[in-house]
Amino acid sequence: MEKKILLAACTLGFLAIIFGAFGAHALKKILSIEQLNSFETGVKYQMYHALFLLFIGTTQILTLKEKTIIFYLTLIGVLFFSGSIYVLTTNGLTGVKSKLIGPVTPIGGLLLILSWGYLFYAIFSKK
Repeated sequence: MEKKILLAACTLGFLAIIFGAFGAHALKKILSIEQLNSFETGVKYQMYHALFLLFIGTTQILTLKEKTIIFYLTLIGVLFFSGSIYVLTTNGLTGVKSKLIGPVTPIGGLLLILSWGYLFYAIFSKK
């Protein structure tokens, strides 16, 4: 499982850099400042959680079960939170209706909060 977590972390980090560069260069000419700021928020949270997963994958304080729970909460959270922000900010280009995607963002945020909360609980409950 640790290898899976580390590979996911690397993939999220890799994609965050690509999306960040894409936003800073290609989308700069197309999106408003507000949309670019939102897009950048998605990139930042994706990168923060790539680094978070690197920690989760390498730490020895957590059990495999705890790592697995945190991994899935984080991965799904990033996909929902950052992914929905990417879609929402580029909906003028993609034509995706925001009413369908909008509610996904807070669900993703909640999953990210739960991943950090579960990490706290897991460490706090150790003897």
